[in-house]
Amino acid sequence: KQRGRLPVTVRSSVLVAAVVAAFAAAAAVFFAVHTNTTTTMSTESHLVRVAGSKEELTSTVAAYVLEHAAKAVAARSVFSIAFSGGSLPAAVCPGLLSQTTVPWSKWVVLFSDERVVPLDHADSNYKAVHDALLKHTAIPKDQIITLDPSLSAEAAAAKYEADMLAKVKDGVVDLVLLGMGPDGHTCSLFPRHALLREQSRLVASIADSPKPPPQRITLTLKAVNSARAVAFVCTGEGKADVLQKVLEESENGEGALPARLIQPHSGPAVWFVDGPAAAKLSKETLAAKAKAKTAGCDTF
Repeated sequence: KQRGRLPVTVRSSVLVAAVVAAFAAAAAVFFAVHTNTTTTMSTESHLVRVAGSKEELTSTVAAYVLEHAAKAVAARSVFSIAFSGGSLPAAVCPGLLSQTTVPWSKWVVLFSDERVVPLDHADSNYKAVHDALLKHTAIPKDQIITLDPSLSAEAAAAKYEADMLAKVKDGVVDLVLLGMGPDGHTCSLFPRHALLREQSRLVASIADSPKPPPQRITLTLKAVNSARAVAFVCTGEGKADVLQKVLEESENGEGALPARLIQPHSGPAVWFVDGPAAAKLSKETLAAKAKAKTAGCDTF
């Protein structure tokens, strides 16, 4: 017998225990990545860029979008982008239209959420983006994925997901642009709503939106977090309180702040914000932000 060696049965038991421990660790990592959580979010899930003016914000977001568009077209000959409504089109689209070499024919346009209303209705997100951007470009109409307002919300969501999969490989969008409401909602994903637990569909319907109109369709957390890139545009002092909570508080019990659940698998979500929206961020956050500067905007 060799001195210092454990009996075969003991060595076998140790080996089995090690294999089991390794498998458990791998499983924990898998579920941490693939399961939506409503508790905490790492600060590494966010990058924030604070612009000094409205013009700076518009130009910086445009540069970010066009950088992703160029990379997508080079890699896959197509660029898919999902727009939100609200104030986002007015903040983003002028900067895009100021460019003269955008390959619009390669773009596929989706909407992060949509109200079940006619496409020319004032509440339509399509109308907002159409008026601010689409009607001024050469994006082919069949590459703009719109809601069918003749259908129920549930049927419209199912059709939208099918149309999305027909135009966007595996439903993985190159870039999702999001806004955020004062309550922390994004897309049509509202605080503590059952849709926050949806894990199978890319597009879902909502019939009880707390913000009118009540009938809507929306990209799910699964769809947004699967995107190659995700960015928020958040402006105005009315967003200061919720931005501070989303970026600096560690708890998100029961999905109280849906924007905190945007945790892209591809890397951090980027927040483009102005001074008033960033006004209540802590000194620690601002100090960290001041250590790096990119394209005229502070980044942390």
